[in-house]
Amino acid sequence: MDFDGNEVVIDLSPVIRVYKDGHVERLFGSPYVPPSPEDSVTGVSSKDLTISSDLKARIYHPKLSITTSNNQKLPILVYYHGGGFCVGSTFSFLSQRYLNLLVSEANIVTVSVQYSLAPEHPLSVIYDDSWTALQWVTAHVLENPGIKKEPWLIDHGDFKKIFVGGDSAGGNIAHNVVLRAGVEGLNGGVKILGGILSFPYFLSSTENRGDSLLSKIWVFVNPSAENGIDDPKINPFVEKAPSLTELGCSRLLVCVAEKDELRNLGIRYAEVVKKCGWKGEVEVVEVEGEGHCFQILNPDGEKAKHLIKRIAEFIKQ
Repeated sequence: MDFDGNEVVIDLSPVIRVYKDGHVERLFGSPYVPPSPEDSVTGVSSKDLTISSDLKARIYHPKLSITTSNNQKLPILVYYHGGGFCVGSTFSFLSQRYLNLLVSEANIVTVSVQYSLAPEHPLSVIYDDSWTALQWVTAHVLENPGIKKEPWLIDHGDFKKIFVGGDSAGGNIAHNVVLRAGVEGLNGGVKILGGILSFPYFLSSTENRGDSLLSKIWVFVNPSAENGIDDPKINPFVEKAPSLTELGCSRLLVCVAEKDELRNLGIRYAEVVKKCGWKGEVEVVEVEGEGHCFQILNPDGEKAKHLIKRIAEFIKQ
């Protein structure tokens, strides 16, 4: 299929196509939706933020009647959406609907990051955007952070209860960000309490075929990777990967689904973390009969509701 008569040079349907003239056609995703002063279903409020000229986010908090009671401070989740590093948006209908439900159930403040996408930006920029957003959040504990502080974080956020999480590629980003936090530290000495890796996008040449769509997407977004799907960013088990003992959080939740192609590596990741000498606690949630990121695609299902509650319980512990 051509677009305006241009030849397709990269076809990763049903996810993305690239044309000879450089035009990128994103085939998977959902429409843009604006933030809401009060979601009609959950009562959650949201608004958009500018972290820098090139980096945006959307912030959420539960009903004011909840957050203002007894001046209660709430856990903060820094969230990274999925989409194979090349599609998806924090400003999309799917992201907004899912985070409204999670924020309401977990009673948290959430900063959902609109990181750059491939192929317009190299993979390194995606990881750097994600790191910058987390450092921007933690900079709120500093007296003179050099940023305009966000009132929802100052008024309602508990910086002793920082969580980092994401789905699919967002789960991969969360893993890499938590590793970096363990090595470099965060602004003001803030510590990450928990990491939430839902259906994390990990690959391995021993588990995944090189001609699978997931493998092709990785090579597409990271064409300079010397070892393809055994690059340390996507395969945390290779010798060159940073030691998992460096994970900079105290607790870790890994969510997998029975029918997800990424299930086995998610399970393996949790098992390796448990045995590597890392001092934190690891929990695994496996959902039978479901596929990749099912709770975002169909949050009204009973298993999706249960998973959202399970993630909320992990945050509330």
